[in-house]
Amino acid sequence: MDTTALNIVLVEDHDALREVTTDVLRQSGHHVTALECAEDLDQLASLGAVNLFILDLNLPGEDGISLARRLRQGHPSVGIIMTTARSLPQEQTEGYASGADIYLVKPLASDTLLAAVASMARRLQPAPAPNGLTLLESELCLRSNDVNVSLQAVEANLLVAMIRAPGQRLETWQIGEILGTDEDGLSKSAIEVRMTRLRKKLRDCGAESPAIKSLRNVGYQLCVSVTIS
Repeated sequence: MDTTALNIVLVEDHDALREVTTDVLRQSGHHVTALECAEDLDQLASLGAVNLFILDLNLPGEDGISLARRLRQGHPSVGIIMTTARSLPQEQTEGYASGADIYLVKPLASDTLLAAVASMARRLQPAPAPNGLTLLESELCLRSNDVNVSLQAVEANLLVAMIRAPGQRLETWQIGEILGTDEDGLSKSAIEVRMTRLRKKLRDCGAESPAIKSLRNVGYQLCVSVTIS
């Protein structure tokens, strides 16, 4: 992952501020999806490729604190920046407790927001993989030395999520969300087919077996190191 280009979801109900913030982030090279409320977020097909959420707290409907808790539970490795006028110490404590990585108090200078985003980009950047395995996220390609293996978009999303997850493991329901399937529609056999194909592509790129391990009644774990570029 290039530290100057993140996939960002901005949730801000103030129209003018949402537009200005989106412009600032895009001018800095980031890819931004701008939403008005938490409910709009549920309409996105998949969150697998999102690196960072920037959340206002005073949202119509579900507020930013509740949304942050939900995002942190379903996507434990994603970055979350909160921007809000709530400045009391106990309010900041609640923000961090609900899942925020960075808590910024409005009014907020553009340079301050960009510095926070750059800080998150550094945190999200994984350490170099010792075996030379690299995921070229924008090109949907795995690379090792002179070997290139093409990926489908959903395979790249799964791999990114596994790389960034604690212990490089995802529960079955988290994988279902990345695949755009709700919990009731989860098919373990369909997920296993996806994982089998991804294992093969990792092996074709030089990864040692087992590249992805099945965790009984839990989910799956990536067992090799992969750098995102």
